[in-house]
Amino acid sequence: MHSPLRLGRREFDAQEPVIMAIVNRTPDSFYDQGATFRDEPALARVEQAVSEGAAIIDIGGVKAGPGEEVTAEEEARRTVGFVAEVRRRHPDVVISVDTWRHEVGEAVCEAGADLLNDAWGGVDPRLAEVAARHGVGLVCTHAGGTEPRTRPHRVTYEDVMADILRVTLGLAERAVSLGVPRESVLIDPGHDFGKNTRHSLEATRRLDEMVSTGWPVLVSLSNKDFVGESLDKPVKERVVGTLATTAVSAWLGARVYRVHEVAETRQVLDMVASIQGHRPPAVARRGLA
Repeated sequence: MHSPLRLGRREFDAQEPVIMAIVNRTPDSFYDQGATFRDEPALARVEQAVSEGAAIIDIGGVKAGPGEEVTAEEEARRTVGFVAEVRRRHPDVVISVDTWRHEVGEAVCEAGADLLNDAWGGVDPRLAEVAARHGVGLVCTHAGGTEPRTRPHRVTYEDVMADILRVTLGLAERAVSLGVPRESVLIDPGHDFGKNTRHSLEATRRLDEMVSTGWPVLVSLSNKDFVGESLDKPVKERVVGTLATTAVSAWLGARVYRVHEVAETRQVLDMVASIQGHRPPAVARRGLA
């Protein structure tokens, strides 16, 4: 039996799919090219995401891919004050920060963050110590041992899901041993991170193996390259493929979905939950008149 997920002030039932909305505080993000770099559009994005059904806001100060160097000081400048303002405006929303650096983690936790999203797989082991010290949640991701902001090159796995399980479960157990609350730890297969498209597709296909461990599974699928290569579509034309992958992931038991398109994802997750029998139809008129 999967246990509830507790993040910040929120507790999520085992059958409740949770949307994490992406808000990038970067001038060069791959999808929106810096649309939420400035405060006003970023805060408007938060308002919209919450109104559309996002329970978690994931704030990032460094793009995942290669680009200009961003120091820890600059990353903190982009995120810390924004976290504090989102916390002031939305006291009940779960605030996540996408960072691999313990210095940034420390600062955003002091500003009110509830979750540290370590997308680079524990490359800075002190980040988990920060999460433990502040009693916040931690996302434990498989990144194939790659350095932050680098792309995979001819990476190979004897069994990609076996490696994902080995790494993420190890990170999760270490986090709990340090004092991170067990009910606030998530595992993430790390689509595209340290993987080629076939690896990411296999990770999706075998997602139930992660779910069966009992740890809540987070998937970050939104408009990624494995979707683009599967369909031969550029970044701006990957929404349909992303939503298809979201539906499969929901059917297989993923709990948290890191996304750009909140409203569309909400509909997909609600539909899957209704098919599974976890959610009644919003209305029921057909054949009953």
